[in-house]
Amino acid sequence: MVGIMKLNNRQYPSDFDVYLFHEGTLFESYKMLGAHILYENDIQGVRFAVWAPNARQVSVVGNFNNWTGTQHPMERLASGIWVLFIPELAHEDIYKYEVTGPDGRKELKADPYAFYSELRPATASIIYNLNTFEWQDQKWMAQRLKKDIYNKPMTIYEVHLASWKQKENGEFYSYQELADELVDYAIDNGFTHIELMPVMEHPYDGSWGYQITGYYSATSRYGTPEQLMYFIDQCHQKGLGVILDWVPAHFCKDAHGLGLFDGTPLFESVDPMRAERPIWGTYSFDYSKPEVVSFLISNAMFWMDFYHVDGIRVDAVSSMIYLNHDNPLPVKLKNQFGGEENLEAIKFLKKLNETIFQKYPGALMMAEEATEWPLVTSPTSTGGLGFNYKWNMGWSNDVLKYMKLDVKERPKHHHLLTFSFLYAFTDNFVLPFSHDDMVHGKRSLLNKMSGDYWQKFANLRLLFGYLFAHPGKKLLFMGSELGQFDEWKYQQEMDWMLLDFEAHSNFYRYYKELNKFYQETNSLWRLDHEQYGFQWIDADNAEQSVITFMRRGKRKGDYCIVICNFSADVYHNYQIGVPSNGNYFEAFNSDATSFGGSGQLNSAPIHASKIPHNNQPYCLEITVPPLGIAIFMKETKTRKRGVSTNGI
Repeated sequence: MVGIMKLNNRQYPSDFDVYLFHEGTLFESYKMLGAHILYENDIQGVRFAVWAPNARQVSVVGNFNNWTGTQHPMERLASGIWVLFIPELAHEDIYKYEVTGPDGRKELKADPYAFYSELRPATASIIYNLNTFEWQDQKWMAQRLKKDIYNKPMTIYEVHLASWKQKENGEFYSYQELADELVDYAIDNGFTHIELMPVMEHPYDGSWGYQITGYYSATSRYGTPEQLMYFIDQCHQKGLGVILDWVPAHFCKDAHGLGLFDGTPLFESVDPMRAERPIWGTYSFDYSKPEVVSFLISNAMFWMDFYHVDGIRVDAVSSMIYLNHDNPLPVKLKNQFGGEENLEAIKFLKKLNETIFQKYPGALMMAEEATEWPLVTSPTSTGGLGFNYKWNMGWSNDVLKYMKLDVKERPKHHHLLTFSFLYAFTDNFVLPFSHDDMVHGKRSLLNKMSGDYWQKFANLRLLFGYLFAHPGKKLLFMGSELGQFDEWKYQQEMDWMLLDFEAHSNFYRYYKELNKFYQETNSLWRLDHEQYGFQWIDADNAEQSVITFMRRGKRKGDYCIVICNFSADVYHNYQIGVPSNGNYFEAFNSDATSFGGSGQLNSAPIHASKIPHNNQPYCLEITVPPLGIAIFMKETKTRKRGVSTNGI
């Protein structure tokens, strides 16, 4: 069998690996701990190893011994790691650890390092050989090392696999089936990456994967580990990157999981005030324990190692770095210096990013961080957390709050549109419209929009246009591209039938054209993270709810002029400043009738007048569409209306 190791003696785990594990620097601890198929003295079997330092006894139980703990007791090493080699066990045998705690109570625990698990509601771990899949993504992996991710377009499609599409009987599609449908759909819609909400094993569908029991186990809801590998391999072969949501902040309390693993707080803190995460009903990881650090950093490495994922979006970073964030305890927690920062978590995150980038320099490490913590995407050597991207949740909150307002109220809240530009270049940002924005009564993006039926769609077209014109990479939750009316429901598939309705099919066409235009227009992404890539033309027209700005590319003359009208009025003969003389043409307009708009376009080229305006030496007179975005470019020999701007 592929990938089976041979051992000629019982010297396992190695003393050096054990030392590193307890030091918090064994970053491939999944090769030491867990269940591994191998040969010992030419006998095939499975070596089990588990960290349970406070247990009185640990035994391996399973379908091979009638779940009887007396048959296969494990040997305790001085390190607190328990080991056992059982001959003749093989791929897909089922097991757990029977752990006897210091008080004599016995609990059946899933393996923290299991590579596969039973389908819920069953909870046993499954012996699994992950080395049999033959990857075909060598070209992608080689190119990933050279790719300049910062100066390329990036649109991320956030997906919950169970509810993207379901079979007629309500069953989930498998990873392999999704590889044949979801991958092509994402590519056809212009996405560069797909972000999967957690695919690690979890007991409760309603947690969406954010309350995990099997950090190394690809959930069996959608099939086998090889099928997930096939899905990722197909993504890569077709040019689509894969990002996984990852949850190192907390874990669920289910009896078979990590909680009180050896009969004592092990992965969580011994201090119940720091161990509990009341708002989620979970335990928080204790980053002060080196073994927990080894476990978690190894887990991030594991998904990149065995599954070839391109990036990790780290969930709930704010709740990690602040002791009291989303943690309504009766008293405030303090660190040793009296502050509310979780110093151990901050150290952990820095070590995590340093370790990942050392081995995978082309990786994406994205932080879901909602506070004003500085330097999230700066190197650790300069005092940063070391991520290379941060979700700009402040921008999302502000702009969605604004879009809910009646058009008459918007002039008084103009700052919600413009404030983000004060900090747009302090970190490398992803602009997210994620699942969190459209659940728990928050309504879908379309249903957040103010106004009547037509205005809702016009507002959403405008919002998407503003998203793609604003500096930063883009993320959309599935269903947003259809203009779903209902908020996300994890129990059922997306509302695909909406495409049978003209307003939704028009919006879907708009989204695809907008994303295509974005990808072909270098100035909209080439300098996403540099101040030079953006310049205000008019930020202050609150009375008419209009903003105008310039996006620049790297080459001289590579720029576009963006005007967004958040009022329901059409403005004719509206003057905007431009930086140079010549003819300008409207390259994109969200108000086109083919998109469901009213058709207030600028169909002919417009010659710039030598009249200074908006601190620019020239100006244009244009028609500004209602609740619309229009983007203008200067004509050149190779760039005119209807000619692709790709390569400018």
